[in-house]
Amino acid sequence: MHELSIVEGILRMVIPAVEKYPDVSRIKSIKLRVGELSGVVPECVRDYFLIAAEGTIAEGARIDIERIPIGIRCGDCGYEGPFEGRNYRCPKCGSANFRIISGKEYYVDSVEAE
Repeated sequence: MHELSIVEGILRMVIPAVEKYPDVSRIKSIKLRVGELSGVVPECVRDYFLIAAEGTIAEGARIDIERIPIGIRCGDCGYEGPFEGRNYRCPKCGSANFRIISGKEYYVDSVEAE
C-alpha cells in the first residue's frame, strides 16, 4: 500500500510545479522511471493515481512507467552493466563481489501539460 503515499508525493511535487505556469490548465501525462528492485508495483501506482488525482489538474492524466533494470559493478573484473537472471553472480566473471548501481530508484522523469 506504500504506492498510495508514492502517488500522493508525486502529486504534491508535480501539481505546484505545473501550476506556476498560468497558461497550463491540465496535466496530460506523467512519466515515471521505476527500478526493478524499488518495490514499487506499477499497476498499483496506476490504480491509486486514478483515485488521488480526482478533482486536481492531474485528473485524467496518463501515467507512463518505464522500468529501470538492475545494474551492477563487479569488484573483481570491473564489469558494469545489467544484472540478468537470478544466479547473483557477475555475468562476465562469475564473481559474487559486486555492488548494485541501479534498479532501486524511482522518480518522475517528465511531465506533459497543456
